[in-house]
Amino acid sequence: MSVEGAGEPVDRSRSVGDVGERRLIVELTRSSRALDATHRTADVVIGSGDDAAVIDTAGPTVISTDTAVAGRHFRFDWSDPRTVGARAVIQSAADIAAMGGRVTGTVVSIACPADTTVGTVLDLNDGILDATHRLGGRVLGGDLVGADEVVLTVTTVGALDGATPIVVGGARPGDVLAVTGTAVGASAAGLALLLDAHDRGNDELLTEFADLVAAHRLPAPDLGQGPAAAHAGAHAMTDISDGLVEELITMAAASGVALAVSSDRIPVGSDMRSAARRLGVDLREWTVAGGEDHELLGAFAAGTVPPGWTTIGEVRDGTGVRVDGRAVQDLRGWQSFGS
Repeated sequence: MSVEGAGEPVDRSRSVGDVGERRLIVELTRSSRALDATHRTADVVIGSGDDAAVIDTAGPTVISTDTAVAGRHFRFDWSDPRTVGARAVIQSAADIAAMGGRVTGTVVSIACPADTTVGTVLDLNDGILDATHRLGGRVLGGDLVGADEVVLTVTTVGALDGATPIVVGGARPGDVLAVTGTAVGASAAGLALLLDAHDRGNDELLTEFADLVAAHRLPAPDLGQGPAAAHAGAHAMTDISDGLVEELITMAAASGVALAVSSDRIPVGSDMRSAARRLGVDLREWTVAGGEDHELLGAFAAGTVPPGWTTIGEVRDGTGVRVDGRAVQDLRGWQSFGS
């Protein structure tokens, strides 16, 4: 079936409803194939553009999916569409890394209102393509559908390359707890700054702490630490998506152990300390309760923590989570159905 105007680039200022699904899919596929021509991978037999993708897996395949909803997980007045697309990929890909895998591809569903501009959808797609290829994968296909809000669903496919998958429930008494990254809570700090600017008009803080704002708009975790942890023999692992405390609670319950963390051992940047003072915030609200850094939390046998990780606590007999010697009570992270 031919598609009218498929040979020429589509006008980015027109609406999705005006251009139509089929014509826009042609443009999305064109962008994907252009990148694929220079980033071919042996495990992708048929990529984007057909009814379904075909991949050749030599071993176990890791699959995870995440959804981001406009107004709930991102705002276009804070982040441009390209950044939103890339962020959605990082959010899903972190789950692959948390299992010890590397990203091989993504499948993406974009839902949007009919009056959304073509340029917005193409920019979302460009961000998705860029982030997927930076992680070593390819966009394998997806779907485009009408909705009341912009919604991105990214399904990420990964490979273990012979490693044993690392589950969240494998922590053992005597293990040490460690995290990746140099500024856990930076995304939460950036969000707090954006909210403060919105509520109080403190736009100058957005410039002063631009790196923290950028960390919220597009987290940049080293997801290569997932496979590194698997090769180091990590006993348990998860990504810090809903806040460190929530991941600790999940790991403790799944493993049937107690976890103890010292907040002053959590890696932070000097700008986070300064921003917390300026906003009158307890730094632990970001480092312990803040989420969306998508760094990794792992439990390792003592002496096996790989480079790039910071030890922040230990695994003990018992149940529950303690931070700075006290049971977790008021400090909680993201709740999907909370207010």
